[in-house]
Amino acid sequence: MTLFAVIRHGPTEWNEQGVVQGHSDIPLSAAGREKVSGWRIPSELNDFTWIASPLSRAQETATILSGRAPQTDDRLMEMSWAEWEGKRLPELRAELGDLMKAWEAKGLDFRAPGGESPRDVQDRLKPLLLECARTQQATVAVCHKGVIRALYALSANWDMTDKPPEKLQDDCVHFFRIAEDGAPLRHRFNHSLVTPSEPSGGA
Repeated sequence: MTLFAVIRHGPTEWNEQGVVQGHSDIPLSAAGREKVSGWRIPSELNDFTWIASPLSRAQETATILSGRAPQTDDRLMEMSWAEWEGKRLPELRAELGDLMKAWEAKGLDFRAPGGESPRDVQDRLKPLLLECARTQQATVAVCHKGVIRALYALSANWDMTDKPPEKLQDDCVHFFRIAEDGAPLRHRFNHSLVTPSEPSGGA
C-alpha cells in the first residue's frame, strides 16, 4: 500500500476572522507565515513527493515546509462555498435559520447554493488517490480542512451527519494508506507539527 499524508494550510486573515473561504484565494496572514515557519515535519516525509492545492495559502505552506515550490493539483482545491464565500457561518445560521440546519443535516450532500458538496470533493479526489496507488509514490498533500474531512469520511465510511469517529486536529500531519484500487484507509492521525516548546493555537 502507498502512504498518503495530508496537512492543512496555515492560518489566513479570513481564518482568524471566521470567514468562509472556499475557492477564494486568500494568502497566509503574517501570523500564519510565522506559525508555519515554526512547524517541524517528521523526517519520514523527506522522501515523499509534495503536492498542494493551487490556492496560494496551500502553496505557500508547502513551500515553507518543504523548502521548494510544490507541484499543484486542482483536485486538492477547497470545497467551493460559492455564494457563501466571504461570509461568517454564525451570520449564515442567523440569516437562514432552520433551513441552514436542514442543509447541514444532509452530511455528505450538504452544499452551499451553487457550490460543492463533500461528496463532490470525494469524487474529484478518487482519481488522484488511484494515481498515487498506481505509481506507489508516497505523497504528502498540503490542502484544506474540507478536503481532509472529505478524505477522512471516505476512509471511515462516515456520512458526516454526526460527529466523526476520530477528530483530526489542525497543525498536524495525518497519514492514510492507499489500497491498490485507490481506496483510502485510516492509518495514523494527529502527528503534531508543533515543537514541544511552542504552544499550539487554533486556526
